[in-house]
Amino acid sequence: MSGAPAQARVELAIGGMTCASCAARIEKKLNRMAGVAATVNYATEKARISYEDGVSVADLIATVEKTGYTAERPAAPESRPAAGEPPEKTPEETPGEDLAALRHRLAVCSALTVPVIVLAMVPALQFTGWQWLSLALAAPVVVWGGLPFHRAAWTNLRHGAATMDTLVSLGTLAAFGWSLWALFFGDAGMPGMRHGFDLTVASTAGPSQIYLETAAGVTAFLLLGRYLEARSKRKAGAALRALLELGAKDVTALRGEGGERGALSGRGGGRAAGGHEVRVPVADLRVGDRFVVRPGETIATDGRVTAGVSAVDASMLTGESVPVEVSPGDGVTGATVNVSGRLEVEATRVGGDTQLARMARLVQEAQSGKAAVQRLADRISAVFVPVVLVIAVGTLAGRLLVSGDAAASFTAAVAVLIIACPCALGLATPTALMVGTGRGAQLGILIKGLEVLESTRRVDTVLLDKTGTVTSGRMRLQEAVAADGVAVAGLLRLAGALEHASEHPVARAVAEGARERTGTLPGVTGFANVPGLGVRGTVDGHRVLAGRARLAEGAGIALPAGLRAALAAAEAAGRTAVVVAWDGEARGVLAVADAVKPTSAEAVRELRALGLTPVLLTGDNKAVAEAVAAEVGIDEVIAEVLPEDKVAVVARLRAGGRTVAMVGDGVNDAAALAAADLGLAMGTGTDAAIEAGDLTLVRGDLRVAAEAIRLARATLATIKGNLFWAFGYNVAALPLAAAGLLNPMIAGAAMAFSSVFVVSNSLRLRTFT
Repeated sequence: MSGAPAQARVELAIGGMTCASCAARIEKKLNRMAGVAATVNYATEKARISYEDGVSVADLIATVEKTGYTAERPAAPESRPAAGEPPEKTPEETPGEDLAALRHRLAVCSALTVPVIVLAMVPALQFTGWQWLSLALAAPVVVWGGLPFHRAAWTNLRHGAATMDTLVSLGTLAAFGWSLWALFFGDAGMPGMRHGFDLTVASTAGPSQIYLETAAGVTAFLLLGRYLEARSKRKAGAALRALLELGAKDVTALRGEGGERGALSGRGGGRAAGGHEVRVPVADLRVGDRFVVRPGETIATDGRVTAGVSAVDASMLTGESVPVEVSPGDGVTGATVNVSGRLEVEATRVGGDTQLARMARLVQEAQSGKAAVQRLADRISAVFVPVVLVIAVGTLAGRLLVSGDAAASFTAAVAVLIIACPCALGLATPTALMVGTGRGAQLGILIKGLEVLESTRRVDTVLLDKTGTVTSGRMRLQEAVAADGVAVAGLLRLAGALEHASEHPVARAVAEGARERTGTLPGVTGFANVPGLGVRGTVDGHRVLAGRARLAEGAGIALPAGLRAALAAAEAAGRTAVVVAWDGEARGVLAVADAVKPTSAEAVRELRALGLTPVLLTGDNKAVAEAVAAEVGIDEVIAEVLPEDKVAVVARLRAGGRTVAMVGDGVNDAAALAAADLGLAMGTGTDAAIEAGDLTLVRGDLRVAAEAIRLARATLATIKGNLFWAFGYNVAALPLAAAGLLNPMIAGAAMAFSSVFVVSNSLRLRTFT
């Protein structure tokens, strides 16, 4: 291998970040390293890093630590989890003790702060010496309660940086320091001293003014905001944690008689006919192992049913509320629940290759990504703090020059420091994305990244692949026309019995349709396949043949006028016509076709309601395509196209000014999915299609495409609402603070609750239906 250096990827859990400017600093330092491209997300506390040969994970961690933060190295950074390994711990799984410690700090500080604020705001309660009691209560709040802010500010100062902690620490310590000076060296410590409380910055006698309620109140309010933010972020990541916890922990495996794995390991030997049941951890399963799933148990891993019939509830994984019937030969997905019968399953995917693990990876990658709008917010946050420090100094100097009132000037400067924290700005995008992608995972919708959200807003045309997307992808018996004097039930019984012996898709469709309508089918003798034409055999003493019209003609059997008309009508509708004859006479015509999914017509209506123009795109013949389009309500049809032609169709529509979404499920759709502005891959389709798509629809239901677009648009709208609030808040609040119209304590409360508002607004996406 030669040419470009090999790229490796790693995801690190970052500790110690307190605001978006922290994330921006770490990202900037990492990206300065040669051969490194990094993205740091404040909300998820993750760094996603691509690095070339010559750079090690230890180097990356060292860089983060030199910047003043911590980084945790995952167990296997350069590879996906091995089979059966638990998924990496997600940073949003904040340990409960951390939240408990924050809650304890908040409770103590609140209890100490309330009397300080009450005494400062109600002059009637200000007894002789009240100011010294306030100092005794406020000191532990400012020093111990504000320790996380002071520690972070000091760390950043040592690295020549400033963050929101710098603003908070400077503001609270300045207010506390002024109060100490006024108490010990000014007039504020005199017995009988009184002062009132104003929502704005009042002109007062500087040496007699204390700001203990500001120092303690701001600290308590910010601790409350940080606690609510941490708790809300846990809720935002709850959907992903629930997804990761869906899987079974142990499984009843079938082992050979001697206890050996044998064929069960998938590494040779014939399949064991029996075997005894052994309860083992899921991590012990390998591809090819067989295991038992009893009613009510969770299916341990992706597999294929080898014995048993049951219904499987996949609602927690796909959002599909109706259990799906499974029988031998059907595939099942790990983390779904067996509802009724006992199943024996052969594992086909284990560990990091399962659908559950792949879904979790897609969600995690989406939550760690960034779009242009978030990068802009991060850049603003990075320069915002230094600008605010300049504004605070300017406010202090300007007001001193104009008014000469040191106390009022100082108070306004402190208000500027406290009001300006850009936390809400840094949380606006990632929290909405966390909740939106998590809710999508619950509904069976996987959003790959923020760029996808922008695409959903602009899309006006949606190309729908036919087979497997609009239709089921399986041939089904659509119609049975019997000759005069022949009962339809008798026609289906004999034809179904004969076709049951064949493996051809059309034959299977006839056999299944006949069994559904008539019950148990009789046996067949003397079965013979006529290549390219059909089959023949003896059923219930009748010599039966079924196949193309040429098979009957070759046997000297003529079709009566009624059956000729039925044959012509079936072919005109794009269906496959099967002529059935026995005992030398034509008895009926069966029409077989790929059945339209029951929900496709409703899905098309929902797509139209979203302002999208649906277009059916297929490689099938025009007659079949037009029949399907008419059934589901699509006006525009593009048929008889090769896979490369699908890409050309996308390019042609885009060149004509349309913004195109593509929905497909097959290998032949992968290129078009990648070429479209928005690719929606059906999760029931091929891996190639899923990898090429921007959105993955876990269920094979076209209605989910409309749900996915609605969810993506709702997430984008929430992000824009959050950014509007965060930008508007800072732009409006800074001039008010600089003008002396905000008391610092009120500014602290407003700043804390702006972050809480942004996170709470994002949490509304949890109720999306």
